[in-house]
Amino acid sequence: MSAMLLSIKPRYAKVILEGKKQYEFRKSRPKDGVDRIIFYASSPQKEVVGEATIDKILEGTPKEIWEIAKTAAGITKKFYFSYYAGKDKAIAYKLKDVVIYEKPKALSDYGIRQAPQSFVYL
Repeated sequence: MSAMLLSIKPRYAKVILEGKKQYEFRKSRPKDGVDRIIFYASSPQKEVVGEATIDKILEGTPKEIWEIAKTAAGITKKFYFSYYAGKDKAIAYKLKDVVIYEKPKALSDYGIRQAPQSFVYL
């Protein structure tokens, strides 16, 4: 199996690592075989802060996915629906086995020179 390094705003990385956000929402599905997400907290933090296993990947309309994930979404309904405005498909990664790195890592530890716009496969 493989992993992807995901750029995420520090405030959302924090709630994922605290266990308050158990879903990560995206507009596209990763390639088959990706089973782990490594979290890069973007500017101003700019550090790799932890990782999680993908329990399952949900795909459906934004409304369908919100109904499943809303109690552990870690974001507001308003923000969620603004993210998917004009889209007819939503993707949610259900996270489990979250690990907080005791000492955050640099992108260079993964052979990456600059932060990915969204994600990069490792």
